[in-house]
Amino acid sequence: MKLTKIAAIAAAAMTVASPVLADLVFPSLSYRTGAYAAGGIPFADGYADYMTMLNERDGGIGGVMTRVIECETGFSTEKGVECYESTKGEGALVYQPLSTGITYQLIPKATADGIPVHSMGYGRTSAANGKVFRNVFNYPVNYWNGASIAVNHLLDINGGDISGKKVALIYHNSAYGKEPIRTLQELAKKHSFELTELAVDHPGQEQKSQWLQIRRERPDYVLMWGWGVMNQVAIQEAANIRFPMENFIGVWWSGAEIDVLPSGDASHGYKALAFTGVGADYPIYAEIQKYVVDTGKAAGDGNQLGTVIYNRGLYAAMLAAEAVRKAQEISGKMQIVASDMRDGMEALEITEERMTELGMPNFGPTFKVSCENHGGPGTAAVAQWDAGAKKWNLITDFASSDMSVIQPLIDADSAAYAAENNITPNCN
Repeated sequence: MKLTKIAAIAAAAMTVASPVLADLVFPSLSYRTGAYAAGGIPFADGYADYMTMLNERDGGIGGVMTRVIECETGFSTEKGVECYESTKGEGALVYQPLSTGITYQLIPKATADGIPVHSMGYGRTSAANGKVFRNVFNYPVNYWNGASIAVNHLLDINGGDISGKKVALIYHNSAYGKEPIRTLQELAKKHSFELTELAVDHPGQEQKSQWLQIRRERPDYVLMWGWGVMNQVAIQEAANIRFPMENFIGVWWSGAEIDVLPSGDASHGYKALAFTGVGADYPIYAEIQKYVVDTGKAAGDGNQLGTVIYNRGLYAAMLAAEAVRKAQEISGKMQIVASDMRDGMEALEITEERMTELGMPNFGPTFKVSCENHGGPGTAAVAQWDAGAKKWNLITDFASSDMSVIQPLIDADSAAYAAENNITPNCN
């Protein structure tokens, strides 16, 4: 169904004696305070600004206005659950926890309540199996994909052979940071490289011992699963021991401007995975400027536009809005509920043609969601920091991950979860 048909349905819904439609509600479990605020703020701003733009420019989605409800979590799992409980009754359509710890806790709660969760590029990786995790989606990519894509990049720059190489993983000592370990262990067996795992405790300001070990053992490459101040400290510590930045690769939550700017020129060449475009050179930004920033309706002060994490919040909002459109199309009604949203998310298809229409050409991968696959294409690119120009550049295309390793892990982990929770996998 084309958007013109959706518009026709919306027009019909507002004919004689039609009731005023309620808002489309999107809770935002944000963190503008605490140790991780530097990442939480731009994501929350991007998410809110996109929804505001839809209201100001289009009158919402399908004629129904959007409403973002922010609830401060401080990146605390306990507060995140409290925010969920306090907002779910507002007509919440989908939750974006922006925390793996919060996501793990919300999976059973949201499933029981029939509200979908979108843990975009984080959370429980095996939730990609929609036959078990019916209300959880983690498209377009997950942490196990990310681990594989990072290793594939090492293979690419080493002529396809990294046997005998030493790879260190420095990770946030939390559910988030531990996610890639199992995959990397399997990939180490497959490609015969030596893996060292180095945990960093919250919030990540103290890393002297880990980097002393890296200096002593001299790994060929370092991978990082960090967030917040941990990233800044790690990059500075790497610079202090003169570790080659081009051999230091972070996951997508370890590759923002806030992570590299504090180290100045010393961060030049650092790499990170990315699943969205970089910079503000997209038509959508003229719309954000016109309808949101210039009208004084921006969630922040407008200085985050085009930054990595702002782009990610913008992208998450776009995917949510497109799922609403799909849900409206499927249900034939403009005022959808959470169960409709779930169906829309499971039927979501993002094409390059559609992204171009939205003013976001090549902003992310194309993909189609299904019951069997709530995780999307599992692709990401590699970005590299240019300290002189103070900008990120994508140095690879969006590349695939090794599903011959990842899929069996997803199957095993989701099967164990199903058994523990008396879930019969199905697509009905």
